[in-house]
Amino acid sequence: MAPDFPWLTAIIALPALSTLLIPLLPDKEGKTVRWYALIVGLVDFALMCFAFWQHFDPQATEFQLAESYRWLPSLGIQWSVAVDGISAPLVLLAGFVTTLAMFSAWQVNQRPRLFYALMLLLYSAQIGVFVAKDLFLFFLMWEIELIPVYLLVCIWGGKRRRYAAMKFLLYTAAASIFILVAALALSLNLPGGPNFDLGAIAQQDYPLGLQMWLYAGLLVSFGVKLAIFPLHTWLPDAHGEASSPVSMLLAGVLLKMGGYGLMRFNMELLPDAHVRFAPLLVILGVVNIVYGAFSSFGQTNMKRRLAYSSVSHMGFVLIGIASFTDLGINGAMLQMLSHGLIASVLFFLAGVTYDRTKTMVLAEVGGLGQVMPKVFAMFTVGALASLALPGMSGFVGELSVFVGLASSDTYSATFRTITVFLAAVGVILTPIYLLSMLREMFYTREMDLSCDLGQPTNVAIAGNAPVCFGNDCVLPSNAIYEDARPREIFIATCFTVLIIGVGLYPKLLMQMYDAKTQTLNTSVRQAQAIAKQPSEPIAALQAPELSPLR
Repeated sequence: MAPDFPWLTAIIALPALSTLLIPLLPDKEGKTVRWYALIVGLVDFALMCFAFWQHFDPQATEFQLAESYRWLPSLGIQWSVAVDGISAPLVLLAGFVTTLAMFSAWQVNQRPRLFYALMLLLYSAQIGVFVAKDLFLFFLMWEIELIPVYLLVCIWGGKRRRYAAMKFLLYTAAASIFILVAALALSLNLPGGPNFDLGAIAQQDYPLGLQMWLYAGLLVSFGVKLAIFPLHTWLPDAHGEASSPVSMLLAGVLLKMGGYGLMRFNMELLPDAHVRFAPLLVILGVVNIVYGAFSSFGQTNMKRRLAYSSVSHMGFVLIGIASFTDLGINGAMLQMLSHGLIASVLFFLAGVTYDRTKTMVLAEVGGLGQVMPKVFAMFTVGALASLALPGMSGFVGELSVFVGLASSDTYSATFRTITVFLAAVGVILTPIYLLSMLREMFYTREMDLSCDLGQPTNVAIAGNAPVCFGNDCVLPSNAIYEDARPREIFIATCFTVLIIGVGLYPKLLMQMYDAKTQTLNTSVRQAQAIAKQPSEPIAALQAPELSPLR
């Protein structure tokens, strides 16, 4: 097929248009619709893999597979889509995670038609965010993505699902106003009338004052999605109440939209403001790492602990983006991709455990390793990947960010030392809260819980004592301790193979975006060179001189 075939439009349109056929499927129990959605997801993922394999050049830094169609020409709005080194790997990540998330949703029996229709619509919106080359189209896709996520949490969530869904919607919708304001400000300041094309906007020099205001607004917008402290509070609630497939998408794809936005718009379109905001990004990154790690200790809910772990890991993305080094920015990209895989498999396995135990409260489970050894093994591998064990993808991403910042000549030695030290504290805390979670879940321990069987009783894995998990209390003969099924093993294996493969051979992903991130860093360094004091480290980051006490 020719390279001028509208690949990206087809990739966006296929899942969305496929939802129109779901009401027509002859299906009463939801079995047909789930296979239909999975096949659509697989076909779309195969389509993007083929298009990128045949027509994407990782060494090129400009937009590729570009398509542009007139939409509202009087307003300068077009259906304009394209990919480059930053967006292409994130498109593949979105397709991979969303397809496996739909495959993991086999247990959904409440309104399955609506559930899979929303999943397919979300599939299209996610891809649209990453490939939009028109700033107004980006905003539109960003807003469309909110609707299915809100409904997926609100309908198929936990007891506080409405609160969590509304909080997610209010945070993200309110923050996205700044994207619209920035889009209008950037397009209306172009000669020749309004134009939302990213290529034209990137060629325009904007006043520093305007860049600073727009950068601050976009930082809020993308900071909410990336879960930057203190804009993160929607995330633990959403994860705590969302079903496992939705949590996979929240952690695996939606968080990455914030990091993508910072690189695509804040860095690429507003480089002069980025030079001045970069120190703040580093500080926020350190706060995220340390705060997220400490907060995880206090969580008794399994998914909330993993949610705060995501907050911590996103701190490395901020530090890498603000490092002013090729290695640091590469590390930020790799950290986003790596975390997308690791967080997805962890939330998936949390859902697998919940299917058996009917609880997310760590204090209500224990000794599961004896009866579910396969789940225990897969959970252990995911936790080791999350704590950045050498040989897994998380290690390479975090190491690249560390080395990138430590070797940066932009910041003072004192600032770099303090930043690396505090970030290292977060890295040390990660294995503590993850391994303690594994200990609580899978190792045998004394449990003193009350079962609603007429009188309080001690809980045991074996023997004649009733078994209590959450609100379900059954006799041992009726308890279901089924280990991982073949479908669940397959899903976890798909993630694990990529996590280990990237950990052993990082070039597998880095070669897709290395040329683009180098060009992006060159642009930012040029903006730094024309700053007032280009030859000195940023003044605000110099160690202050302390006068002696009198």
